[in-house]
Amino acid sequence: MFNFTMSKPTFMINYILFDDHWNDFLPLTFTRPVAELRIGIMTIREKWEKYLKTEVSWLTENFLQEKFQLKIEEDNIFINGSILPDEKIFQSIQSLKSGQSLAQANILIASRYDKKSAIAFTNDIGKALNIVQFTGDIFKINFPWEVFQHNGKAIEADFKLLTTGRKSDSLNQTNNFSSLENIFVEDGAKVEFSTLNASAGPIYIGKDAEVMEGCLIRGPFALGTHATLKMGAKIYGPTTIGPNSKVGGEINNCVIQGNSNKAHDGFLGNSVLGEWCNLGADTNNSNLKNNYTEVKLWSYSREKFVPTGLQFCGMIMGDHSKCGINTMFNTGTVVGVSANIFGAGYPRNFIPSFSWGGANGLTVYPLDKSYETASKVLQRRSLELTETDKKILQQIFIMTEKYRRF
Repeated sequence: MFNFTMSKPTFMINYILFDDHWNDFLPLTFTRPVAELRIGIMTIREKWEKYLKTEVSWLTENFLQEKFQLKIEEDNIFINGSILPDEKIFQSIQSLKSGQSLAQANILIASRYDKKSAIAFTNDIGKALNIVQFTGDIFKINFPWEVFQHNGKAIEADFKLLTTGRKSDSLNQTNNFSSLENIFVEDGAKVEFSTLNASAGPIYIGKDAEVMEGCLIRGPFALGTHATLKMGAKIYGPTTIGPNSKVGGEINNCVIQGNSNKAHDGFLGNSVLGEWCNLGADTNNSNLKNNYTEVKLWSYSREKFVPTGLQFCGMIMGDHSKCGINTMFNTGTVVGVSANIFGAGYPRNFIPSFSWGGANGLTVYPLDKSYETASKVLQRRSLELTETDKKILQQIFIMTEKYRRF
């Protein structure tokens, strides 16, 4: 006879990034969960997946859930998608037992639940049970402008995470550079006849990216996979150019999420651009008021302009928005999703989604025309505007209708 005991089955932990104050990040989050925001070199999700060594899913707004799907398993850990990971917070989350939550003051950091409890999960800290207090520092973003404001810290953390123990590709001797130990070039990247100064922060050049001749780069700086710096670009850090973007002219402390173009001369400062945006030649934005006072930005959650605490604050632009040549944006401008701005003068500093026009007036940019333009833009990258994408844009069109009282 054999004697044996039945052990309980063990399950792999399933990780879910939940939205925290999703509407405070609009218009950037109209088209994505909070964790899909890029700050530093990677998106917040990509950072967590590096630490967790596994893929995660999302708990986000209902109309986004079809594209960013939620997966619930037998053992689940929900993690706040607006918090950037580090080793201490990672270890504290891993130490949670089923039914416990990790928090600091009124911030819910993470919760661990079985399948039955996970279905009813809410990000309301008032409903969390068995709270464990976290005593370390938290790197958390709360508003769109904090994406560029804290980008330098995020680039440095990501640079360390991505490059420790690895060897950079060599930098061609046609370039001028300083602090070579703070410069990392991925496979397939091309950098020629440019100046890279990494003494003030690291410089990361992504896989198959290109820095064309005559570029001047001061770190911290990140250039994403397949992204391009056009000839003679002037980059002041901390700046991130996301994957598949093309950028020229003068850039100062900006984050371009990815798949967007500012390919010509003109100034962009203290700004965040979403995906599939295009700035026409000689587009400029102001990032400082003439009287040097604090900049206010439009807040969708509060439906008014709110103080940012910043003296330098440029523009926040949602996905799929475009502007024509010589467009001028005033200090503290918020542009929604799928707006098309053009003409002389300064447009208003809150431009609703699906707007068409500029300083001389705005009209509605019809949804079908938006689909048509977005489809053409994606086709240029061998991508398709899916029915799910159209549903998201349609929902945004409905949600933002009240702002288009032209």
